[in-house]
Amino acid sequence: MNFLNIQRSRTKELQLGMSFGASNLLHLLVLMFCLTFSHQAFAQTTRLDRVLANKELRACIWPEYYSISYRNPKTRELSGIDIAITQDLARELGVKLKYVDSNFAQLYESLEQDRCDIATHAIGITEERQARLLFSQPYLKSGLFAVTLKNKEGLQTWDSLDQPGRVIAVAAGTVMEGVMSKSLKKARLLKVQSPGTREQEVLSGRADAFMTDYPYSLRMIDLTDWAAVIQAPSSMSTTEYAYAFAKGENSLQIRVDAFLSLIKKDGRLFQFAKKNNLEPIVLLK
Repeated sequence: MNFLNIQRSRTKELQLGMSFGASNLLHLLVLMFCLTFSHQAFAQTTRLDRVLANKELRACIWPEYYSISYRNPKTRELSGIDIAITQDLARELGVKLKYVDSNFAQLYESLEQDRCDIATHAIGITEERQARLLFSQPYLKSGLFAVTLKNKEGLQTWDSLDQPGRVIAVAAGTVMEGVMSKSLKKARLLKVQSPGTREQEVLSGRADAFMTDYPYSLRMIDLTDWAAVIQAPSSMSTTEYAYAFAKGENSLQIRVDAFLSLIKKDGRLFQFAKKNNLEPIVLLK
């Protein structure tokens, strides 16, 4: 009798153990399904969905870019065409705007490491950048400008730049770096890394001139008393500027494109350009 009772007890324990194990297995399978579904749902969430859900658009800017995304060193206030455009864009999306300081040398890193949703500091469209980034439609187009000291001996024309012994500075990561790397034959190219500035190189005598674009040339004219600006000949290439996004899912790019088309049509883009003295380079079609 005792033997039978012991056997019955062991059988019951085994049945309970199997039941408990099956229940655990079922719970584990349900948990794995939920985690997988949640991961897939997150992966399928678009960039635009995340911006709207977070109620925040993170926009990378270069705060030294006069007339584009410039932070006044005294008041700390931001101004420029891209500040006006992004403020209207955020209002239309119904989200807050968070500006993230960046620069052209950090462009890829800022977007690819998800520090911002969009780069909004007039990003020049180049083949190299198109290989790694997505772009909106262009809204500005600029040629090259050289900035040097007023009355600098022997340096008053574009042809006088590319001469033996000359040093031409460019900001690392900018369109000017690529263009001048190819075009300079006799002068030496000096690539300036942040926090150094091209202006410092010219004022110190380490460089004879630095290369920039139309918006930044306005800064030199408006804010200094030492700069002379030399415009590149019309035969040299110009660059279209747009907003940039990390490669991959393109929902935010599509939405920003639609917004740019709208402000081109309703006149807001022209008004933003006019307010920042950029009418000569604005693209309205």
